[in-house]
Order: sequence, then C-alpha cells, then structure tokens
Amino acid sequence: MSSCRSSGFFCLLSLLSSLGWSKSCEDLLSESTANVLVTESRIVLAGEFNLPGAVAGTEIYADLPEFCRVSLILTPSPDSQINVEVWLPTETWNGKYLAVGNGAFTGNIRHSAMAMPLGKGYATSSTDTGHAGNTASFGLGRPEKVNDFGWRAVHEMAETSKQVISAFYDQSPNYSYFTGCSAGGRQAMKEAQRFPTDFDGIVAGAPGLDWTGRAAAALRMEAHIMSDPLSQLKQPDRELLYKETVNFCDAGDGVQDLLIGRPNQCAFDPAVLQCDAEKTGACLTKAQIDTARMMYSSPINTRTGRGITGLFPGSELGWTDLGWTASARATGLEQFRYLVYEDESWSVDQFLFEFAIAAGERKDDDTLNALSPDLFEFIEGGGKLLAYHGWADPQISPANVTQYYDRVTQVHGGRENIHDSFRLFMAPGMGHCGGGPGPNSFDSLTAIEDWVENDRAPEEIIAVHRSDGVVDRSRPLCPYPEIAVYDGDGSSDEAENFSCQAER
Repeated sequence: MSSCRSSGFFCLLSLLSSLGWSKSCEDLLSESTANVLVTESRIVLAGEFNLPGAVAGTEIYADLPEFCRVSLILTPSPDSQINVEVWLPTETWNGKYLAVGNGAFTGNIRHSAMAMPLGKGYATSSTDTGHAGNTASFGLGRPEKVNDFGWRAVHEMAETSKQVISAFYDQSPNYSYFTGCSAGGRQAMKEAQRFPTDFDGIVAGAPGLDWTGRAAAALRMEAHIMSDPLSQLKQPDRELLYKETVNFCDAGDGVQDLLIGRPNQCAFDPAVLQCDAEKTGACLTKAQIDTARMMYSSPINTRTGRGITGLFPGSELGWTDLGWTASARATGLEQFRYLVYEDESWSVDQFLFEFAIAAGERKDDDTLNALSPDLFEFIEGGGKLLAYHGWADPQISPANVTQYYDRVTQVHGGRENIHDSFRLFMAPGMGHCGGGPGPNSFDSLTAIEDWVENDRAPEEIIAVHRSDGVVDRSRPLCPYPEIAVYDGDGSSDEAENFSCQAER
C-alpha cells in the first residue's frame, strides 16, 4: 500500500518531516485533499475530553491522557460522506494503532470504545460508516452509501488514519489492529477477507458475518409468532425451557456446572415439556413447542445450500415474546425494508422465508455479508485473526462463526493450514459480546498482540465470570473445535482444573 495519497496534504507533511520540519496537532488542519477534508485538529488536555450533551458514562474519559483529536470527512465516491476521528496521544504513544468497530446499523463515532485504546497508549480511530443514525434508511436507492457501510468506510478509515499517524509522529505505526464485536465483528471479518493488508491483527467478536441470514432468521420467527399469538413463549415459558435445556445438556462436556459446554451437540427436544390437554403445571403447549423447535432450527437457503443458523440450547433467557432479540428483529426489518426490497412500506407480515433469503443474499452480493472463506492473502501476509463467540448468544447465532470456520478449514485444506493464522474461541454460557452465566470476560487484545508481536499463538484464553464485581468462576476458552475438559479434581469453577482437548 502506498504511504500517501497522490499529491495530498499528508504527503506534504511527510516531505516536510523528512526535511526536519516539526509538526504540531494544529498543523494537521492546514490543508485537505480531494477526498479527505480535515475539519478539526486540536489538543485535548488530560482528563478534559467531554461530549456535548452527555449525561451518563462520562467517567470513562476522566483518566484519558492528553491527545490530539483529528476529525475528518472522507469522500471516496461522489455520494460518500464518511466521518472519522483519529485520537493521537501526545506523550504516551506505544507505537501502535488500534481501530474500533461499530454495532448494528449505527452511524456514529464510537468515542466510548476509543477511550480504552487511548488510555493504553494506542493511536485509535472510529468511523460513522458513512451515515448518521441507527437505521438502514440511508441505503434506500443509494448504493454507494451501502458500499460505505458494508466495507469501504473501515478500509478508508484504516488507510487515512495510518497516514495521519505517520504525519503526526514522523513514523508509521509498528503494528495495526482492529477490534469489534457484533456488527464490529462483521467489519473485522470483512477486513480480513477483502483488505488483508490493512491490519496485522484482527479481533472479531460475535461476528454478524451472515448479516442477511441473521436478518431472515429473526424475521422468520417474528412472522410465525405474529400469525399465531398463542405460539408465543412468554418469559416464564422461556425460563422453564432454559431450566430444562440446562438439566438435559449440562453433562455433555463431562462436568455438572449449570453450563452447556457443547450446545451444538445437545439433541434436546422441547417436546419433553408438552402439556396435557388442559395445560396443567409447568409445561408448554404444542404451538409453543413448535416455536421453540423453530428457534433452534437452521432452515436451508435453497439457493446456496447453506443452513441459516438458529440459536442454541442455553440462550433462552435472551429470547423475547417475538422470538429473537429486539435488536435482531429491528435490524432484520431494516435490512429487508430498505436494502433488499427498497420499499419503505414493507412489513414483517409480507415476509416469506424461502423467497426472502434468496432475494436478500442475491441483492447483497458480498456487500454486507462477510462469508468468503478465502483467507489465503491474509494468511500469506502474516495476518492473525482471533474470533470469539458466546455459545448462549441470543442475538447472533454462534453457528454463524463455527459454520464459517469449518468452511475456511475445508477451503484451505485442513485445520493445520489455518491454525497459525485463524483461531476461534467459543465461550460456554456467554451471551452476546459478554454477559450470561458463563465466564464472559477475557483479554482478547493482549492475546492478539502476543500472537502478532511475539509469535505466541493463544493455546487458551482464560475467561472469568464476576458477581458484584468479584470473580466467582474461571474457565479456559479453547481453540475450536477443542473444548475445555474437567480434569476430575478440584473446583469446576477454577480454570486450572480444566485442559483444552480435542472433542471426542
């Protein structure tokens, strides 16, 4: 990749730097190029960053070091307006760059996510992905903006941010990283697949890589339940179902610990809870049983032959009266209303799975979906990809990423050919990007740094669960398809009593 854009301002700064010209933060504001407009460049003193109108959450900025705040507008196409912020620590830079991802259809700079890397000494950046607000209406009849959201904004941010970093510090970052979860995990996967040289190390959490499939799965359930209100699973029903799945599936990983370690191998049938004719006691009706079965099922996209993955036993506490989470259903509606059918009046009662899933994937055409198993260039270039997902995620099916991992393994000729570059860690009992009764807090950033910088691939990642801020359970997360196996001695709440082993 070229170190600068044609005869632009950042090239000029680099030239002046080579002649001994000393740059300040304000110098970055002096000029702009044809497709990069610098709108702000100023010093923010230590502990003085604040957002206008912010009421809550500002404590995360209290301990930030002094930094140079650079705001830019990128216009790679005539219909693009991609906002980016780059934060550059003035005295504590660790020589590295860390970009952060977004969530859902969010169109805003993620200042809160930038606080952590800045506090650790990284130069960091975030983008609004080319639009404002958390709706897909931006894409109605505007394909370039869909491209910006789908893949271009993160790539343009990465290239421009590295140029800003080089201009400010008189050197390029030693290492470049990206981390994101959910939609940010989708962005992470898209970078590895489409722009394999943008980042040395990538962390993809709960990646929504089958964006169209997840949208269709959520709407499939909502349409079914809306057509038959008696099929709803209310909160007490979901709690009953969760308790039964744990009782049935818990021992599948060799230890009774109220966690489902291998939900993908648990053949639970909710019919064990079916009521008698009068629905007496704790039970579910036939219609509710059918709903539960649909939630777990993975219908086939007849156009591609790929399963559109359902949720797993252990995720039931995150379900809603209309099936998937409110966010999954909302983004699903947005996807089909604005980006697939391009009809503002389109509603869920018009949804027909067999037609919608084929139309959705055909219309997307690898724009938002991040399903390509071709990681050859990323691997050959030395890139490292660390993915993770909670087995109890109720918002993005964990099978999305295990299915993807299996396809990558097949395309690349076996696990041994990707294991030094791509590892997936599945977390029992963890929800969407965190939460849940299982160990759900772990340091993926240190793991990816150690892998990239010291060539120490993560053989396990220790995760913990906290109650009231106190650690009460730990467990090693293992490189899929390995699982954490209890050694038989000591507490099953302590990671030291488990080891990573191949599934039997």
